[in-house]
Amino acid sequence: MKRIILLFTLLIGVAVGSYAQKFALIDMDYILKNISSYETAQEQLEVVSKKWQGEVEKVQLDVKNLYKKYQSDLVFLSAEQKTARENEIVEKEKSLQELNKKYFGPEGELFKQREALIKPIQDDIYTAVKEISEAKGYQLILDRASAESVIFASPRIDISNEVLAKLGYSK
Repeated sequence: MKRIILLFTLLIGVAVGSYAQKFALIDMDYILKNISSYETAQEQLEVVSKKWQGEVEKVQLDVKNLYKKYQSDLVFLSAEQKTARENEIVEKEKSLQELNKKYFGPEGELFKQREALIKPIQDDIYTAVKEISEAKGYQLILDRASAESVIFASPRIDISNEVLAKLGYSK
């Protein structure tokens, strides 16, 4: 009877072991640094962002100068002139906020540019990871770059170079 129980326990152990989950890691930062089109897209975004930031800063300077001029002329202005200047400053600040939102807001131009340039690259990476995962039977693939809770992971389970090879960027 003990032999049967022992044999049954071993059989269950082997069965459970054969269904062990397979894990892998990727390092998205490493992958993106090795894709030239990503670097180009980042440079384009940086150039556009600096240009738009310059426009925003110019309007900020205009608002600041208007306010300084208003402060220096305050004692010489009538009540109507004060109100007109204050309204001018408020309108300029509103236009500054709208410009900032237009370029850098959640639905702004920078977001749209980033979507157009970087999302296709990310989609290609996701497709490559998915294909590798299905081919090798991985149940879970973690991104080492964004998984802050991963303290240590064996380099043997890192498939970043496989992803790069699948995308045509052999290392």
